[in-house]
Amino acid sequence: MSTLLGILAILSAAAAAGMRIALPLLIVGLIQGQLWSEVPLLWRVNPQVVVAVLTSWSLFELFGSKKLLGQRVLQIVQLFFTPLVGAMMAITVAKLLTAELEVDFKFPPLWAVAAIGALFALVIRLVAIGWFFRLRGLPFWVTVLEDLFSVALVLFALKAPKNGGLIAILLLWIAVRSSTAWRTWFLENRGSAKAPKSKNRQQ
Repeated sequence: MSTLLGILAILSAAAAAGMRIALPLLIVGLIQGQLWSEVPLLWRVNPQVVVAVLTSWSLFELFGSKKLLGQRVLQIVQLFFTPLVGAMMAITVAKLLTAELEVDFKFPPLWAVAAIGALFALVIRLVAIGWFFRLRGLPFWVTVLEDLFSVALVLFALKAPKNGGLIAILLLWIAVRSSTAWRTWFLENRGSAKAPKSKNRQQ
């Protein structure tokens, strides 16, 4: 397999981390035969503790994201942890595809894999946060799609990396396009907010 296919697998895993942080890690651990033995940092922690923490936070992601208060908490937590989880997911997928699944994937160095995963996940998360503030809360159907995509992209990264990578690239394109619309809206609101102030000063 080519390096491109390996990168697509990384992007798929990173995109999953850009939407949820605990749910993709939980799925990876359940898919693995040895739980989180290939996941950076988590392999040092007792598996029972990891299961308890990831399961608890995954449930909060699934149910808390459907309420405005839960979304606010998630946005703050995900903003800080998304780059880390994106890097962890990218490295884990790279290791699984080359070792456990015995697939001839070619990946960049692990530091590059981690950087790609962290940046890709962070971009998707930042755009989601922008839309959260613009809409003053994400609609219910959007949060459901995030849940579904976070699960599907992990499975695609391991089973069908080409499809998962293409979906991740499509999501990135949508994110970039939507970020342009969000930026335009922000500048328009900022300009309209300054206009009354200038009129008051003239009076």
